[in-house]
Amino acid sequence: MRPGIDRPLRIGTRQSPLAMVQAKMAAKAIISAQGWRNDQVELVPMIATGDKIQDRALADVGGKALWTKELDRALAEGEIDCAVHSMKDVETIRPDDFTIAAMLERADVHDRLIGAKTIKDLPEGAIVGTASPRRKAQLLRHRPDLDIRLIRGNVQTRLKKIADGEYNASILAAAGLDRLDMGDEGRKISTGLMLPAPSQGAIGIETLSDAQDVRRLLHAISHADTFRSVIAERTFLAELTADCHSPVAALARVRANDENTSEIELRAQILLPDGSESVSESIVFPVGDVKAAANLAGKMLGQASAELKAVFGR
Repeated sequence: MRPGIDRPLRIGTRQSPLAMVQAKMAAKAIISAQGWRNDQVELVPMIATGDKIQDRALADVGGKALWTKELDRALAEGEIDCAVHSMKDVETIRPDDFTIAAMLERADVHDRLIGAKTIKDLPEGAIVGTASPRRKAQLLRHRPDLDIRLIRGNVQTRLKKIADGEYNASILAAAGLDRLDMGDEGRKISTGLMLPAPSQGAIGIETLSDAQDVRRLLHAISHADTFRSVIAERTFLAELTADCHSPVAALARVRANDENTSEIELRAQILLPDGSESVSESIVFPVGDVKAAANLAGKMLGQASAELKAVFGR
């Protein structure tokens, strides 16, 4: 039976408010591209393990797999035809049975500071909530006096914790706030001050590698420049052997050069968890150069201290 024709195309998603918004974006794009009726696509919400654990950093109890394993099982067992993910929550190395078949056009890549106008404006010793090793390290690099504490929960929960005075501030992704119609919350932090997480702002849609019908449907909605940029960032991560404990940032963008051909600019940063050391580099390379992002990772590790290399298992 052909998904979307003989029966609805079943799109798996986490059940959180943001994940549901992102799944609806993917469904709308497919419906528009195929000229389908709304009932030819069906959302299949699931509660991810990562949504159930609210008292510990996910890096300590299973990492990014806690966001994907329920959807992986449903995809493998034929309960859904594809799954929608925030790309920054998808493990760098995925099982061969699955493939990221499409990415929607990337949204705002910036972080937003909630609770103060700027990082400089935070009071001495301010309590800042984040679950991200990258954000923690970057904050401490600029403000080693800050008290960085774990904060979990969805966007609304985190904002309430700040309003209730449990934390002075927190940092959230601009893309998520925008998708929840909360774009007025907080102040944008420049990428020069805080380079974002690899894949931040990108929505990916995964399916079975051998599901050719579904792959063709998804290819029609994939944004080529976003796909190229995110793959470059993920290639950089793979060479680092970075995991959820690794403070790492990367941002790639496709641009036209003077010869009017496409090239990719990749900026990256690796840090010690306490922010006391960081290595930042950038590279520009032609679209299609599959080794450049990995070479950048190797170059940066070569500049790192033994302590920083150890963060990446080197």
